[in-house]
Amino acid sequence: MAGLKRFGLVALMGCMAFSVQAEDVVQEKSIGMELARDIASEAIMVCRKNGFSVSAVVVDRHGNQRAALRDDYASRFTLQIAEEKANATIMSGLKSGQFREMRGDIRPELNHVNGILMMVGAVPIVSGGVRIGAVGVSGAPGGEKDEACVVEALEKFEDRLEML
Repeated sequence: MAGLKRFGLVALMGCMAFSVQAEDVVQEKSIGMELARDIASEAIMVCRKNGFSVSAVVVDRHGNQRAALRDDYASRFTLQIAEEKANATIMSGLKSGQFREMRGDIRPELNHVNGILMMVGAVPIVSGGVRIGAVGVSGAPGGEKDEACVVEALEKFEDRLEML
């Protein structure tokens, strides 16, 4: 009987170990370097066309920087602001301005989280219904102008995003 209990316990542990191991490797979609670079560059070009000198930062689905570009006359601080806007979008899954509006109750506290800035100007990058990253822009006179540059840039790459 003791041997049977021991066998049952070992079998149960084996099943538990198997179920844990089945989730040890995950596959996920994330933005590649080339697309990240192209989106950042296009966002800057759209803003430049509108008379604004900005920085654009693309982060992957985890908030890791994939591309960061600063236009010739943009302040160096715009790089940090753009990245922190993009990180807020990664955290919320929404455009940074939408999240800012919806969560005024916690906005002041979130601005104290290292790497997150609750300002308008970042948009999620979605492929096949999956958020694969985010792009933030900073430097235009107002976050709504930053966001407009991002939206127009992303429209240019709709075909590439659908292919992923």
